[in-house]
Amino acid sequence: ASLSLFLVPIEKYRAAECFPPPLPLHHNTRHLSRCSPPRIVAMFGSKIGAGKGEKKLTPYLKAVKSTLTAAVCLRNFPSQVVERHNKPAVETQWARELLLAPVVIAKNDKEAVKIEGSINALRISIKIKQMDTMEGILVNRFASFLEMRAEDFVILRRKAMEGYDISFLITHHHTETMWRDKLVDFVVKFIQEINSEISDLRLNVNSRGRKVAEHFFLQFIKKKK
Repeated sequence: ASLSLFLVPIEKYRAAECFPPPLPLHHNTRHLSRCSPPRIVAMFGSKIGAGKGEKKLTPYLKAVKSTLTAAVCLRNFPSQVVERHNKPAVETQWARELLLAPVVIAKNDKEAVKIEGSINALRISIKIKQMDTMEGILVNRFASFLEMRAEDFVILRRKAMEGYDISFLITHHHTETMWRDKLVDFVVKFIQEINSEISDLRLNVNSRGRKVAEHFFLQFIKKKK
């Protein structure tokens, strides 16, 4: 698949508006009641929330959402090893007492989510379903394309964990500036829609290959005539 296949989805997956609205100058109840809740722009231009055409969550996604909601309770915790350092404990692995037991939620042997929690950070690794070699190539190219633009996602990790295709890293800085439930909804929506996105890319590759084959064989038909 050429790189042009991946130029459209990046606009659909661009960073979500998880940030709460700015507070008014006068912090009283009248002004606060007028502040509309923040919106998160989900993939494919839709909004996460109640809607007519929204897909229902499967038991697999419900388990992922409930686990993420419980594990996203993060707080600031400076390093116990290096002075004036504040690094994600789930990444450094310096103190085992600050880490939670990793949880793996698997739909099958080809599709799973690994959630690793700690006191100040949460790492989410996603294993995307790959039925054959073609889907494996598409997932690899698509994941690398997104990882090169991790700054647009804010919480996307530049390198996925071993055995997984895409990883997210949520720190206490994110939960202090964004709404936690919207972060969880964004990750769940990403897992929900990634399989259909890979299927669309595969259809585009197949249709392009069919047109190339038709154009190639037309040359031999014209020569015979």
